[in-house]
Amino acid sequence: DSSRASKKPFKVLATETLSEKALDADVYNAVATEKVDGTCCYVTNYKGQPYLWARLDRKPNKQADKRFKKFLHSKESAKEFHWKTEEDFKPVPECWIPAKEIEKQNGKPVPDENGHIPGWVPVEKGSKQYCWHSSVVNYEFGIALVLRHHPDDPGVLEISAVPLSELLEQTLELIGTSINGNPYGLGSKKSPLHFLTPHGAFQVRNLPTLKHNDLLSWFEDCREGQIEGIVWHCGDGCLIKVHRHHLGLRWPLPDTYMNSKPVIINMNLNLSNYDCAFDNQSLFNQFSKIDKQKFERLKDIILDV
Repeated sequence: DSSRASKKPFKVLATETLSEKALDADVYNAVATEKVDGTCCYVTNYKGQPYLWARLDRKPNKQADKRFKKFLHSKESAKEFHWKTEEDFKPVPECWIPAKEIEKQNGKPVPDENGHIPGWVPVEKGSKQYCWHSSVVNYEFGIALVLRHHPDDPGVLEISAVPLSELLEQTLELIGTSINGNPYGLGSKKSPLHFLTPHGAFQVRNLPTLKHNDLLSWFEDCREGQIEGIVWHCGDGCLIKVHRHHLGLRWPLPDTYMNSKPVIINMNLNLSNYDCAFDNQSLFNQFSKIDKQKFERLKDIILDV
């Protein structure tokens, strides 16, 4: 039974040397991208059409959590913790699915080093629990509100309505007013603003060498370094991540790299087809009203309510 966890320190700090995992994955030839600060989502089919799914980790119940924490704090020589998947975990909705990349044992998902089983639940239209997720999709027309680079100009950001079918099997980050303390200063309480950003959408261009001190000074002194972290996408599918906190640096920042670029609204919707579909309050309706407008930075977009 390899449903187990190994002991790990509670504060994670980057070391001076690259990990074996990073070297094995050939991190030197990986694609470096900005780690965007939001909540993770996934697009896959549900009820016969592409749906947005919210992250929901299956967590241990009280008794199992107690046993697990005791194991983590113990000085015993036992290196592994054994989970009983059926008995140890809180129930999840019937439509819950485990994340693809997790390890399986006898067909059952194995908890990660935090004792969680990462997974997803579909975001239903009008969901109260996932209202901000729900605000960036319209299932009637199968579209999502997406923030990414302008296809013709990497120095400009673009907000557009993208068919969910084009995002199938991708993971994305939901960012905005009500997510993670709004590190990018988007929208306002009166007029909340949220978007989806595909993972890996923002490539890091002038990356330093993978030396501890070079990374540290890049994060501290470079305009491009005013980001939450870096994710290296390795050739074998492995992801290597460094967060500012791993280097003892603070986040969020008053002035982020995300807010240093102009942004253009490009909804590409034929409004005669959509007019009756969007209610007045919907983000799709609001953005259609300011279609083709350009803003100096994301922070400057204020929607009329």
